[in-house]
Amino acid sequence: MEHKGTVYIETERLILRRFTLGDAPAMYKNWASDDEVTKYLMWQAHSDISVSETVLRDWIGNYAKDDFYQWAIVFKEYSDEPVGSIAVVENIDETVQKAHIGYCIGKPWWHKGIMSEALKAVIDFLFDEVGVNRVESRHDPRNPNSGAVMKKCGMKYEGTHRQSDRNNQGICDACYYAILADERH
Repeated sequence: MEHKGTVYIETERLILRRFTLGDAPAMYKNWASDDEVTKYLMWQAHSDISVSETVLRDWIGNYAKDDFYQWAIVFKEYSDEPVGSIAVVENIDETVQKAHIGYCIGKPWWHKGIMSEALKAVIDFLFDEVGVNRVESRHDPRNPNSGAVMKKCGMKYEGTHRQSDRNNQGICDACYYAILADERH
């Protein structure tokens, strides 16, 4: 594997880029402060903009590492401010060349194909540029739209681990999806 870090990625409608501290107001306003967006996530909605600033400082500090992947999702049609984020949320497992992806997006941008476009771009990048063999993700079964994004990107449902995860709803099941390098195209 050849780590590249969080590089700039552009698709037809999106820009995936590194966050800056100046993104804190958009992050807070567009998704991080919304209890509905964070309902099935592992982190609480941000209580004020200082929480968003703290998170961004941490991410910005980690951009120096070539195995850190955390993108701001910018929907070109909207503006140049981020509307969500997508990242490798667990350390890449070098022994099996596996990356686990997590993502979230603000409610006004739900059901527009934005997250599927972002996930597809990140999957392609991880396979083509980094050399991972497996990209996986998981979701709470009470959030089927997240699984629909995974399916749309060619990920296959592998099973549900009962009461194996925790999110803002408490202990929960986790539906796992994955795609392998040789399953693409």
